[in-house]
Amino acid sequence: MNAGIFLLGLAYVLSQFFRAFLAVLSEILERDLGALPDDLAFASGLWFLTFAACQIPIGAALDSIGPRRTAGWLLLVGGAGGATVFALASSPVHISIAMALIGVGCAPVLMASYYIFAREYPPATFAILASVMVGAGSLGNLVAAYPTALAAEILGWRNTLWGLAGLSGLVALGTLVWVKDPPRVTDGVKGSMSELLRIRALWPIYLLIGVSYAFPGAVRGLWIGPYLADVFGTDTATIGQASLLMGIAMVLGALAYGFVDKISPSRKWMIAGGTALAISAGAALVALPASSISFSVFLMCAIGFFGAGYPVLMAHGRSFLPSHLIGRGVTLLNLFSIGGVGIAQFLSGRVYRAALPGDTSAAPYVAVFAMFLIALSIGFTVYLFSKDNSD
Repeated sequence: MNAGIFLLGLAYVLSQFFRAFLAVLSEILERDLGALPDDLAFASGLWFLTFAACQIPIGAALDSIGPRRTAGWLLLVGGAGGATVFALASSPVHISIAMALIGVGCAPVLMASYYIFAREYPPATFAILASVMVGAGSLGNLVAAYPTALAAEILGWRNTLWGLAGLSGLVALGTLVWVKDPPRVTDGVKGSMSELLRIRALWPIYLLIGVSYAFPGAVRGLWIGPYLADVFGTDTATIGQASLLMGIAMVLGALAYGFVDKISPSRKWMIAGGTALAISAGAALVALPASSISFSVFLMCAIGFFGAGYPVLMAHGRSFLPSHLIGRGVTLLNLFSIGGVGIAQFLSGRVYRAALPGDTSAAPYVAVFAMFLIALSIGFTVYLFSKDNSD
């Protein structure tokens, strides 16, 4: 651990926070700005899609100018600037603009650390380092739960966003000062995106990584709030507590996947087994959406825990990448992961709207959860034909 990695970790805490905090503020934003669940789904989807759209140029920037300037400047302009726009918002449109800017600011921070891990550490340590970074960064997911609900009630949501804008700016400036760029690859080999797409071993991984995070990411990032409020009549504090539990499950899941990867004889089948358990929990949530709040929260925590295989899926993909394509390769994998959540959020808002009015209060949410479940099942089936590979 050095100062640069520590600051990239703090930046990733902010990234995890910004992708998840709308769920806790959903009731407040509806009351103050008239932002309905489908408005927030659109704004959340913009965060993920702008994040994903930046991955290709970020990959090229990591390979050319390095992680320090790539992460530092984008976090300063996008992260701090977007939080400022959010603090000044007076309509759902302003929230969407703010989330798009924040997505740009958060886009490079995890990939900057992964780039450093891939270039400066032994390949066998990549999965565990990636998992620890995701697990530690997911503290932002926890802060975006009950602590944010509490801050919004005590300080007001606008003051909370002003504080986040200032914090994002400070972390960005620290990144520009203390992150050290790895030496550039000087073997004269230049890679391209088309070369990456020709690596057939990556194709099943692209599909699963594109849908595996969509279910827990979208539920924790947004749908847990409206779902618990409409089906069980919960208040903001209770939603914050449930979101906190799901966030903890996602942190523990990311760490567990990384440590199990060190001892598992097969990376592929370890990932497949965890995904199968996430599918089982999702199927139970679809089948029994209004059984009890405790059971529903338990199932969402299970989806979060077993759906946290992102770091080892990244390591699986990393194991097929040549050294001159590290930056472009990890960002392309991340594009599929984050882009999958963004597309899913856009579609989930439409599915939710199309299911209204439902026969029961749970019916629109069952439609949303079923969409995520079907996508995950398809990705899981294709992944079963992938090539196993460990470092």
